[in-house]
Amino acid sequence: MKKITLLGSTGSIGKQTIEVAREQNIKICAIGAKQNIKLLESQIREFKPSLCAVVDESAGKELKSRVSDTDTKVIIGEDAPSIVARESDGDILLNSLMGKCGIAPTLEAIKTKKDIAMANKEPLVAAGDIILRAVKENGVKLLPVDSEHSAIFQCLDTSHNSPDFIKRLIITASGGPFFNKTRQDLEKVTLKDALSHPTWSMGAKITVDSATLMNKGLEVIEAVRLFGVPEDRIDVTVHRQSIVHSMVEFCDGSILAQMGHPDMKHCISFALNYPERKETLCEKLDFTKSFSLTFDCPDEDTFSLLSLARRCVKKGGNAPAIMNSANEEAVKLFLQEKIRFIDIFDVVEEAVVALPFRENITLESLEEDDRLAREYVRKRMHKLF
Repeated sequence: MKKITLLGSTGSIGKQTIEVAREQNIKICAIGAKQNIKLLESQIREFKPSLCAVVDESAGKELKSRVSDTDTKVIIGEDAPSIVARESDGDILLNSLMGKCGIAPTLEAIKTKKDIAMANKEPLVAAGDIILRAVKENGVKLLPVDSEHSAIFQCLDTSHNSPDFIKRLIITASGGPFFNKTRQDLEKVTLKDALSHPTWSMGAKITVDSATLMNKGLEVIEAVRLFGVPEDRIDVTVHRQSIVHSMVEFCDGSILAQMGHPDMKHCISFALNYPERKETLCEKLDFTKSFSLTFDCPDEDTFSLLSLARRCVKKGGNAPAIMNSANEEAVKLFLQEKIRFIDIFDVVEEAVVALPFRENITLESLEEDDRLAREYVRKRMHKLF
């Protein structure tokens, strides 16, 4: 039986992973989240994990009391996800944490020879070189869970598809709720507007990233890291139906596309069972019925964070990390309704330009860059509070 450690078990991907585990009789041996103790208690009683990480101290103490009649050990505090990642006996860590907090647990799991199913974009964006080096040194697998990178991985996952044969990667984007909107239109966007995604059901932060197209910028950087393809050979196309999840064009002009209804359980199941595949309860495409697939060019002038991400990954060093941290802080302020949607674009770009560039990064320098980026955003936006 496959045994997994699931960090971010109460979020959107975490809950869908729980569904897959039920369907496929997968053992969940450890879980973790920030503070949703009601759901964590339910997961503990159903799956009986040996370990549970809770970041929030007061929530962790309450959960510990609630589940004192079980055999689950509750670990509390900022380091709890890393401790659980290191000490659990899972074969694979599925990281669906939100933000840069996923870096340390990922590295801890790699050091203890666990494979990684990565649903957390930010570690590869901010610390990709460090994580990929650890993966190589420890001989573990790094399996993408994002639908776009899972699609590319599946298109490349045959012995005859050498990286030398790849002409370009084509990442699809839903376009979010503001496709074809102008910069002037974006000045009127409300929080409710930004959280109304046309096809995917996701957490608030990633839904806002989808609306700004920052999520595509992060995915371009991830694709550079995961597949060793330079940024100028990675295209983004707007595909409103979200049925084609991404494509690979080869040097002979042929293109492979991975398709399916927009349901993350496809990607979760593929990562957890790789190299095998298992039946899922996801809706199947019916080619006996008529449907359309359309593709459009993204507006990188209006949705400028996509082009910023391209510049950051070409520059390298700490540029992607600064961009990521500044974006996390700006989105947090927007979700608190302290700044406008349009402000996210401007302040993230300003932070990348204003903060000092480092060519060589370490975990310690990334912590400092994260602090500086968030402080810059808060100070710059303070006048709007």
